[in-house]
Amino acid sequence: MAAASAPSAPSAPAAPPFFAFEHVSKAFGANRVLEDVSFTVARGETLCIMGRSGVGKSVSLRLFMGFLKPDQGRVIAAENDITDWSEAQLTRLHEKVTMVFQSGALFDSLTVGENVAFPLEQRGSLSEEEIATVVDGLLDMLEIRRYRDELPARLSTGMKRAVAIARALAARPEGILYDEPTTMVDPLMVQTIADLMQKVQHQVKLTSVVVTHDTRLARRLGDRVVLLHDSRLRFIGTVAEMDASDDPVLKTFLAEDEVTLAAAGPRS
Repeated sequence: MAAASAPSAPSAPAAPPFFAFEHVSKAFGANRVLEDVSFTVARGETLCIMGRSGVGKSVSLRLFMGFLKPDQGRVIAAENDITDWSEAQLTRLHEKVTMVFQSGALFDSLTVGENVAFPLEQRGSLSEEEIATVVDGLLDMLEIRRYRDELPARLSTGMKRAVAIARALAARPEGILYDEPTTMVDPLMVQTIADLMQKVQHQVKLTSVVVTHDTRLARRLGDRVVLLHDSRLRFIGTVAEMDASDDPVLKTFLAEDEVTLAAAGPRS
């Protein structure tokens, strides 16, 4: 008689997503920018959201930050359903999730070092010496320490983005959202920004969502990529799955973007 096999150990429950949309819809008047969109972002993953202007890419980031509320569906951020959160609750969320705005959103009257120090000073838990040490470490990591005493007005658009990344990291977040980090930046600075984001990815290992129209950036950074089209989720998958897809809308988007990037000049 064969011996009874031992019962198998129960499988561990799946980890909750760090970010997620669950059937999210959002409109501004008659303009419907998101329609029944669902996807997840695992802790430690980098998801790149691509698509043409007006398809809800930046709106998605503002929903994850709680700056906007969905008309329908649920929004998960930092592993919590924030759909109905109050302003006080969202303040706590912003200690875990931060955003690098397309404009940089730096304080014009503060130097680079003071801008990066600002979120640390707001928390009030570190001494001036400790804050200076953290600021210098971030500026060194992003290779911009030589600009420590400069005002934002003296910096290029691309360099302002680098400072904005340093300031976002100073908050010691678990998740970071990037809104078109390479738009309106010259090709050489695009490469620099991509290098800095990749360094952050490898050294800090945050959960990241990157909104971009730049397929080269998405290929370089994305563990997975999303394509939004006509307000809906058209594709989600790895870069390899994206390249293998026969979806005509996705193929057209990739082909058109390659033409645009080629016209902008070569980039490694």
